[in-house]
Amino acid sequence: MKIAIIGASGFVGQAVLHEALSRGYEVTGISRDTSTINTRNPKLSLKNADAFETDALAKILRGHDAVLSTYNAGWNNPNLYADFLKGSESIERAVEKSGVKRFLVMGGAGSLEVAPGVQLVDSPQFPKEFKAGATAARDYLNTLKKNKILDWTFLSPGIEMHHGTSGTRKGVYRTGLDNPVFDNAGHSVISVEDIAVAFLDELKNGQFIKKRFTAAY
Repeated sequence: MKIAIIGASGFVGQAVLHEALSRGYEVTGISRDTSTINTRNPKLSLKNADAFETDALAKILRGHDAVLSTYNAGWNNPNLYADFLKGSESIERAVEKSGVKRFLVMGGAGSLEVAPGVQLVDSPQFPKEFKAGATAARDYLNTLKKNKILDWTFLSPGIEMHHGTSGTRKGVYRTGLDNPVFDNAGHSVISVEDIAVAFLDELKNGQFIKKRFTAAY
């Protein structure tokens, strides 16, 4: 299988890249600047691309069996909300133009429902520094749900997956749909390595096509 990974230089993107290569996939790693990707593998090719450049991105994506997006507009970006939506929607259009049907999106936990009618991002305890990005991911999910062309899937990681902190690959996790998955201690947590496992397992199994799901321990 030949897959494209958008945002392959990011924290989550590099975990997805490593997991895909370990499974023997032929991978095109795509990022605005791929020079920060140190992985070398005969089955890996790297392409520089801007998420906002829809047509150029579509050309790169053409001929792949699936596109996996781990796009993030940058947590320190002062225009994060608008840029996240613009980039995500551009990527979606690029996938459509490329002719690829299978599209997997790594989203956020903010859209998970923590109480009846209350999403995590709207709860009082949600950290302000992540609110813009989490709100953008939630709003993009609502846009993606309207797509009738692509076989899309949106994955929300567990609530606790600390950026910049690597975990361990257990290879096991539990899944849910719109509500967080909690462990016996009341935590919704997963390592970046295992969220990559869940992402690639969904590519293989196709259990959540045209759906959002979440994964945690």
